[in-house]
Amino acid sequence: MSRIGKKPISIPAGVKLKIDGDLTVEGPKGKLSVPIPAGISLEQQGKELVVNRASDKLAALHGLTRALAANAVTGVSKGFTRELDIVGVGYRADVKQNIVNFSLGYSHGIEFVLPAGIECKIEKLTHLVLTSHDKQALGQVAANMRALRPPDPYKNKGVRFTGEMLRKKAGKTAGGK
Repeated sequence: MSRIGKKPISIPAGVKLKIDGDLTVEGPKGKLSVPIPAGISLEQQGKELVVNRASDKLAALHGLTRALAANAVTGVSKGFTRELDIVGVGYRADVKQNIVNFSLGYSHGIEFVLPAGIECKIEKLTHLVLTSHDKQALGQVAANMRALRPPDPYKNKGVRFTGEMLRKKAGKTAGGK
C-alpha cells in the first residue's frame, strides 16, 4: 500500500470540503479545486479526509491525489511562501501593485506581472518573499522569476532561491604555451 496515500489528512477549523467529481477546498486564504482520477475515492471521517483506491494498479495516483489534496488543505488554511535572493552589483527589484520591476544588469528593466492570488513583498531591494495559497502556481512563478537571470556559476550573480547552494567554478587560468 502507498505510504503517502494511506495517511489521513487532518482538516483544520475553518476549512470546508466538497467532494463531487473533484475536491473543492475552501478556507480563509482562498478556494482550490483538486481533480480526482477514476478509481480513487475520498471520504470525510470527522475531522480527517481519507483517500482510497480501487486497485493496486492505481498506487501512484493514490499518493499523488493525497499529496495534492493535502497541499490544497494547507494552502487555504496557512498558505505557502517562497523566498528569492537577487545577487549582483546594481541588481534589484521593486514592486508596484501586481507588477515586479527587475533591474538585472540588462540594458533594459524587466516587468514581471504577478498572476492573481500571488503576492510579493520586497525586503532590502534584493530579497523577495512570494506568498500564495496555491503551491503549484507559487512554485511556477518563483521558477519564472529565477529564469530571468539564473545564477552564474563563475560570478555567483543572478536570481536564486534563498538557501540555494551554488558551486562556484574556477575561471580560466593564465599561462600555458
